[in-house]
Amino acid sequence: MRTKHAMNGAGLLLAAMLAGRPVSAHHSFAAEFDANKPVTLKGTVTKIEWANPHIWVYLDVKDDQGSLQPWQCEGGPPNTLTRNGWSPNSLKYGDQITIDGVLAKDGSKTCNARVVKLPDGRSVFAGSSGGDTPPPPKP
Repeated sequence: MRTKHAMNGAGLLLAAMLAGRPVSAHHSFAAEFDANKPVTLKGTVTKIEWANPHIWVYLDVKDDQGSLQPWQCEGGPPNTLTRNGWSPNSLKYGDQITIDGVLAKDGSKTCNARVVKLPDGRSVFAGSSGGDTPPPPKP
C-alpha cells in the first residue's frame, strides 16, 4: 500500500523531470514574421517535417550569384493542409517548388508560407497563420 508521502515524492520527481524538458513555444505570426516583407522562393525541396503544430518545408534556393542557400518555410498544421488538398506525400525530396510567403523578422532565411506551387502545377494555400491575402502594396 502506498503512503501519502510516497505519492507526493513520485509527483515531485515527475514535476522535476518535466521541468528539465525543453518546451516548444508557439508564437504569434506577428511576433515572428513581417507581413510587409513578401518573398517568392523557387527551389528544390531538401526536407519535409509533417508534424504539429506546423509543417516545415526546407529547400535550397539559388541566390543572385547562383549559390545555393538553404531556406526553411513554416506552413500550417497538417490537418489544415490536408483539408486544403495536401498530403504528407505532396512534396518529396528533390521536387522543384515555388513558395510565396513573408520573411522572418530575425533576418534568417526563414519564411511563413502562404501559397505553395506544387510539382503537379497546383497552387495550394499553405495554412499560413498570417492568412492567404498578400500584404497591401507599399506607397
